[in-house]
Amino acid sequence: MSGHISDMPWGLCIIKYFLQRCCPQCGFNKTMWHQGGVLVLTFLAYTSYHLTRKPISVVKNVLNFNCSSMSPPPNFVINETNQDVWCDWAPFNTADAPALLGMLDSAFLFAYAGAMFLSGFIAERVNLRYFLSFGMLASGISCYLFGIARPYNIHSLWYFIIVQIAGGVFQTSGWPGVITVLGNWFGKGKRGLIFGVWNSHTSVGNILGTTIAAKYVETDWGLSFMVPGAVMGIVGFIIFLFLAPSPTDVDCVSAAPLGYRKLYVTTSSDEDNETRDHDNINDTEECLTYRCNHRENTTINDLLTIPSETSPMLSGRRQQHNTIRHSAIGFRGALAIPGVIEYSLSLFFAKLVSYTFLFWLPLYISSSTPYGPSVSAKLSTVFDVGGIIGAIAAGYISDVTGLSALTCACMLLNAVPMLFIYDYVNSDDIGINIVLLLLLGIFVNGPYALITTAVSAELGTHPSLEENSKALATVTAIIDGTGSIGAAVGPLLAGFISQHGWQNVFYMLMAADVTALLLLSKLVYKDIQCFIQQRRVVSSSAN
Repeated sequence: MSGHISDMPWGLCIIKYFLQRCCPQCGFNKTMWHQGGVLVLTFLAYTSYHLTRKPISVVKNVLNFNCSSMSPPPNFVINETNQDVWCDWAPFNTADAPALLGMLDSAFLFAYAGAMFLSGFIAERVNLRYFLSFGMLASGISCYLFGIARPYNIHSLWYFIIVQIAGGVFQTSGWPGVITVLGNWFGKGKRGLIFGVWNSHTSVGNILGTTIAAKYVETDWGLSFMVPGAVMGIVGFIIFLFLAPSPTDVDCVSAAPLGYRKLYVTTSSDEDNETRDHDNINDTEECLTYRCNHRENTTINDLLTIPSETSPMLSGRRQQHNTIRHSAIGFRGALAIPGVIEYSLSLFFAKLVSYTFLFWLPLYISSSTPYGPSVSAKLSTVFDVGGIIGAIAAGYISDVTGLSALTCACMLLNAVPMLFIYDYVNSDDIGINIVLLLLLGIFVNGPYALITTAVSAELGTHPSLEENSKALATVTAIIDGTGSIGAAVGPLLAGFISQHGWQNVFYMLMAADVTALLLLSKLVYKDIQCFIQQRRVVSSSAN
């Protein structure tokens, strides 16, 4: 179906008009040009979402701070009741301030988790350009409203909670929206590496959000929220002007999904192989389908090279699909896809760990080292740099090996001792902190990034859906929504547990990673089985 001019974003209409007027004979690959634009725009969009999530973790240091080492302003009376809290921002100037700050995190994250399921449902049924633009504008306003509490001298706990809830709800427009747009524009090959690089927007947004917040945190913490909120609003307007959610909106051909092919493994000279053991063939066929989407050649001597849409974690028989359904999928149908429940529950605990660091790491560094709020915030960005490396590494390894579950499991397994080492060493040396935070970022964020991007996209295009292009938003919302519940629980628990020592927080994080690992055990076992069986097939074919 050809797109209409009314479907095309205004900015692209202007660009098209000038190209036709200025260079009517210019030739270029229109689809590739638009794909590059979609990658850049969705990257900027989700960078902005994380840009506005990060300031709260930096500003916590000044909302509740030990004031005994600071000098009060002139004419300010210090007494026994306020000597440690005179510089804090009410209502966070009490002994239970960590728990109150944890409530702010939880208000945002529980609202985010609850609204995510509804957001995925809506994203399947509306124009994603409007959906993302409105969500970004509303999210930016919510962030801005938190910041104006300082110039307007707002001290109501309920004000902060309501603003956080609103921000959490509007932020859910981001993930189902950008993932579905990418699913509309790109095929299924090499998803792990592409999404691994693209998913660095999470860490880039965290780094930028931390850097901006750190610039103002000790002078005017309200700007730590207002500046990111304004940036997000501007990017949302850019998305409205230029984002084409689907190739049909700009008269491009939809990315053709790779088909499924049945594989029968025989030697060329033995007629007895004409009689096949169907059970064994079905098992071999299933495993080969899992692995073959990571190669490009199709020679009979290299059975791993036959293209496919499926991924290593999916089960089910392949079919030839000649039509594309456009009806939206229900939650029951999405949950029935093999792997969705396992990955969703595993992400619950993986995201619990990642978001505890997201919201509490600057405060932990400040409380356990001699560094001030600004330096602690900047040092915490090293964790996000490690997250970029981890996301790319996880995606690349998944592409090369075809073992997504095993890739996640190995990173989770390494994250546990790294958490213990980081807490045990507790060094004031900035060099040691940088190395440990970098390694922590790699192993903590690698599995989280892989599950929320490549794995979600592949599960959303499972063969049982018969290439239903509208299933991706629901599957993504279920996986990320479940993970977001864990993201809400982690910072909330950290707020309460940290009052009894940060060491206990790290024990909680280690237990969460072990649980995430155990929840993947069934899929890891399938990965290993498929790998062993594949090696046998290759060996027998070579003989």
